[in-house]
Amino acid sequence: MPKIEDVAKKAGVSVTTVSRVLNNRGYISEKTRAKVNQAIEELNYQPNEMARALFRRKSNMIGLIIPAVSHPFFSELTYHLEHYADQQGYKLLLCNSNRDVAKELQYIDMLKKNQVDAIIMGSAVLDVQHYLNLNLPIISFDRTIADDIPIVASDNFMGGKLAARLLLDNGCQNPAYLYRGIDGPHHQALLASERAKGFEEEFLAIGTKPVHLQLEVNKGEDSEPDNEIIRFLQQHPEVDGIFASSDFIAAEVLQVCHQLKRSIPDEIKIIGYDDVKIASLVYPRLSTIRQPVREMSKCSIDLIVRQINGEVVPKINVFPVSLIERETT
Repeated sequence: MPKIEDVAKKAGVSVTTVSRVLNNRGYISEKTRAKVNQAIEELNYQPNEMARALFRRKSNMIGLIIPAVSHPFFSELTYHLEHYADQQGYKLLLCNSNRDVAKELQYIDMLKKNQVDAIIMGSAVLDVQHYLNLNLPIISFDRTIADDIPIVASDNFMGGKLAARLLLDNGCQNPAYLYRGIDGPHHQALLASERAKGFEEEFLAIGTKPVHLQLEVNKGEDSEPDNEIIRFLQQHPEVDGIFASSDFIAAEVLQVCHQLKRSIPDEIKIIGYDDVKIASLVYPRLSTIRQPVREMSKCSIDLIVRQINGEVVPKINVFPVSLIERETT
């Protein structure tokens, strides 16, 4: 494998000159630059990216910590974040925390050792002090970490209200809200908890209080339909409308209703949240609240890059949601 010294020898220049060409630093004549680039191409020289990062004090890498890339929403989020990061000249280091404190701490330590330029946090389970001590640009996705860490989120409260109005308009009188563990209405750090508040507010206005079902947090995304949902619907046969905090949970409810032979949407109506691909692939196709994940991803990368460049950025960045009515309502 050729070394930087081999490039310098072939181009007839110093190692320092080759380094300046690679890192685009200092004045280099076009003639010299061309000679160095030709030598690099002929030798098929591959620069040591970590060494270049140390020299530049910039790695062009952004850390991304999410609960699980297998989850449909976080899968789509990661796809779009990678796309927009690449457009800005950055690569992503992906970390699946599984909402595990020890694992998240290990990943943060790894990201520091790899000298990432910034972190996008979508799985904040650690104490806030761990983030404040990083001295790195950080964007929090749908989670409140600290007052001075910018947040990108959808309008969760309005999403809950839109879901309630759709069920009300379709005659639902016994609503339920289903959520996975920490996404619930009492977890103040997660802005997704606002979905439950908006949903409940609309029904309380007409004197109805939705029942809630908190599902197990660590249930695998590839497991069978949740027995908790089966038991819930058997214990609450009166439920005629369900708002699920994600399309993934809504798809689980859909499967359970098929098992229990509950007709959709005649006997029970279902609405999800996110509008990921699974929403239009299940049968019947899922009504849902769309959060604009593409636009939110672009905003996240733009905010990160602006912070890296020393700019002051807005702290709260909330995107509007929209109602997508399909066949489950």
